[in-house]
Amino acid sequence: MAIMLLLCCAVILSCIIANRFSNKFGMPALLCFMALGMIFGSDGLFKISFNNYKMTEQLCTIALIFIMFYGGFGTNWQTARPIAAKAVLLSTLGVVATALLTCLFCYQVLNFSFSESFLIGAVLSSTDAASVFSILRSKNLNLKHSTAPLLEIESGSNDPMAYMLTMVALAMISGNSNTSVPLMLLTQIGIGIVIGVACAGIGILALKKDELITLGMDTVFVIALVLLSYALPTVLGGNGYLSVYLTGIILGNSTINNKITLVHFFDGITGLAQILIFFLLGLLSFPHLLPRLFVPALLIALFLTFIARPAAVFLLLVPFHSSLRQCLLVSWSGLRGAASIVFAIMVIADGTSSEHDLFHIVFFVSLLSVAVQGSLLPLVARKLDMVDDSSDIRKTFNDYQDDSDLTLMRMYIPHGHNWENRKIEDVNFPTGSLALMIKRDGDTLIPRGSTTILAGDTLILSVPSYRGENDGKLKEILVDSGHNWCNASIAELNLPENILIALIKRGDENIIPQGSTVIHANDRVVIYK
Repeated sequence: MAIMLLLCCAVILSCIIANRFSNKFGMPALLCFMALGMIFGSDGLFKISFNNYKMTEQLCTIALIFIMFYGGFGTNWQTARPIAAKAVLLSTLGVVATALLTCLFCYQVLNFSFSESFLIGAVLSSTDAASVFSILRSKNLNLKHSTAPLLEIESGSNDPMAYMLTMVALAMISGNSNTSVPLMLLTQIGIGIVIGVACAGIGILALKKDELITLGMDTVFVIALVLLSYALPTVLGGNGYLSVYLTGIILGNSTINNKITLVHFFDGITGLAQILIFFLLGLLSFPHLLPRLFVPALLIALFLTFIARPAAVFLLLVPFHSSLRQCLLVSWSGLRGAASIVFAIMVIADGTSSEHDLFHIVFFVSLLSVAVQGSLLPLVARKLDMVDDSSDIRKTFNDYQDDSDLTLMRMYIPHGHNWENRKIEDVNFPTGSLALMIKRDGDTLIPRGSTTILAGDTLILSVPSYRGENDGKLKEILVDSGHNWCNASIAELNLPENILIALIKRGDENIIPQGSTVIHANDRVVIYK
């Protein structure tokens, strides 16, 4: 027991160190975790013999459940709503199109049997949220034209469709003529949606009432809720992955207590889950088998990357007038990863026999995808001029109260302001605040007590962060050109008495609003309710 714990500790610490070096050298961290698994495995330096597909399936399924939940929990629906239709089409019809095209390639070109070709297409049809956003967050790359939320919704929600296609493929291979595919799909979707929404409703009710859950037990409650939202529909014949994702997205976009605590907790859990999945996949693989699978796996990877994925993306996004650059980047961002390999392990653990080594084919395709597409994703995004340096990909929730212990505030001094022509030492700044700098005519001044504030100056103040007791909510609204607030002054909005516009984020500028302030297209308006 002690030896196993020491080994687990060594693996986790090795993955943490690998993650540090991967960020430094531009290599996807998940690739490092996979490589470490191969080093510890039977063909590696430590010669750990491990081929227990059943146990791997169970461990990876649990890890994937939490990854999918946090993918939904971390989705900002307010930001994602404008692109939700495109994302849902990509995660449903896009997955089906990718699976069918890959199936035809394996059947016509590689001469696999049709059932095995369809199985490979189904398993490889979904993109991997963990891979995509591990790379985007590690490089702090936000993308233009709402491409980041588009990828987030798509990659977080397409695993349920890939899972259903895999179940259809297994039914085909088993030759179970009593299985009605349309009925199975309807049952999976219907039960998954109903239970996912119900679990989210239970969670919201419980987490809003302090008397139901004692302090510190909210994370334990949500863990139980996540497991329930997957296990219950699975037992009833529904889609557990769809259910757990819906639970996450509804719960994450609701007003609940201690959301920031939950974010930090599940962010750590998801990181550990990613380490577990990719390390186990590397440990389970036998690298000496890869050379004989090199040609078919490479051909499948090339077909997926340059034909199947782009075809599905362009077919679905061009009708929405998406730009060529966005379509190309979304096509390149279709990384295969944890979900594909977990589904392959699920097939093998189920006892389904196949002519070709399904696990190692999918493993090799995913390895190539993460290594090549993942490594080049930041470069491709910049070459296509799709990187938005004014935004932060890591800004998941619209809750500014717990961002930091200190907040910077920009304050413009117009003519007639009561601070005009006064010295810093004579101004009554808010308690605990400090004037850090003054922007004046393109110059930056470090203020002293004797420095005089002039009209046209912009003061940068540090102020203590507000930590309330659930007495209000900050919410961010993206104002596009079609929004009824666009080009209107705040005085013209006739807001309800319980709503106040607290901040306007325009590019890299934070504007403290006044009644005459006009809201422009692409402004992010922070309201207090």
